[in-house]
Amino acid sequence: MDVFLSPTRDQVAAKAFFRSAIEVTRIIPETITSDKHSGYPPALEEVFGEDVEHRTSKYKNNHLEQDHRGVKGRTRPMRGFKSPVSAARFCRVHDEVRNCLRPATRRKQHVPAARRLAIHVQRVAALRDMLAIA
Repeated sequence: MDVFLSPTRDQVAAKAFFRSAIEVTRIIPETITSDKHSGYPPALEEVFGEDVEHRTSKYKNNHLEQDHRGVKGRTRPMRGFKSPVSAARFCRVHDEVRNCLRPATRRKQHVPAARRLAIHVQRVAALRDMLAIA
């Protein structure tokens, strides 16, 4: 999956997001789950044609919506961003750092707390070394 920041949430932004996701991941999905925003169906049809199934179940979308929880938790105390440029900068760095620190697991795969902590400590040290060099 990919991240796309746009000042508006419309069909044009949806098309740009789907094209960006294909370019980054090099994958054309069989199904796409989203909320019921009216801009998605026309954008999906234009970008993917009839080959992709579009699901709008709010329950199947919950797992994806939880991905935004970390960003929302950081931005609410800051009362949002002053410009789209600062929002894009924050979101790009936040995702990179979070993906670096989080152990790669499959959905519903158990990773013991001790192993999770060891991975986190190791990756924080590597990140600190990278930042010291920069």
